[in-house]
Amino acid sequence: MSRILKPALEKISPEFGSSIFVKKYVETVGEGQSHQPFWHFHPELELVYVNGGTGKRHIGHHLSYFNRGDLILIGSNLPHYGFTDRLTGNSAETVIQMREDFLGSDFLQVPEMQIVRQLFKRANSGISFFGQTKEEIGRRLEQLPDNNPPERLLKFLQVLLDLAFSEEYHLLNAEGFVFEVQQQDNDRANIIYGHVRQHFQRHISLEEMAEKVNMTVPSFCRFFKKLSAGKTFTQLVNEYRIIHACKLLVETPHSISEISFICGYNNFSHFSRSFRQITGKSPSAYRKEFKRMLN
Repeated sequence: MSRILKPALEKISPEFGSSIFVKKYVETVGEGQSHQPFWHFHPELELVYVNGGTGKRHIGHHLSYFNRGDLILIGSNLPHYGFTDRLTGNSAETVIQMREDFLGSDFLQVPEMQIVRQLFKRANSGISFFGQTKEEIGRRLEQLPDNNPPERLLKFLQVLLDLAFSEEYHLLNAEGFVFEVQQQDNDRANIIYGHVRQHFQRHISLEEMAEKVNMTVPSFCRFFKKLSAGKTFTQLVNEYRIIHACKLLVETPHSISEISFICGYNNFSHFSRSFRQITGKSPSAYRKEFKRMLN
């Protein structure tokens, strides 16, 4: 039986003489590294640049697939999974974590920093940057660990300003996300999301999931709707399946019917209908659009 890690209020400690935590991982995430693929949160904001590769985002209520790397800003106490593992195929991952008042409680209140305050407020929903912003900011973030602490701080402030002015971004939880830190509920959330991530390719009944978290089926359904802002458990499983299908459509030569079966759908019409509902296009259109973009 696979072991499901419990979430933790992650303790983040910048190195001596620095107000921000900066770390570049030059190999895919493995045993012993600090950013683990489990449901967790921390009071610090987190800016993550994934250089290349493809993977899945799970931030707050949001689930999606990214390709050719990612640049994400995550707000304080916004729960999320790690973004990379041995299958992501990225060449490096750079993580910057900082308290909102990392420059002192009054610094963000000066007029010149109003736009950064607005950026931090948007980050409460999770922000994914794309286009030139992702490429240029990502390159600069990878160079931050090579600077001494004062230079690093100045360059990071410029990064924040450039992100604040950028219009190349998507809000991941457009409706916002309210998180109440209750350990029992967070333990249950971790068990639910971990179980779905491992077993979404087969049928997962409500009875099975309710038993996993020691609840009756009606109690589990009420709890899950509260946890996921009205989303049903079946919707969550379908989202995991469709996100995995997006990954297979882009990365493998499998036929669409094969991908449907691999992702846990026994009925191709159901797969096509679910894919269109979640992505807004058919599987074949999704694959063709991505190929055109690469060309």
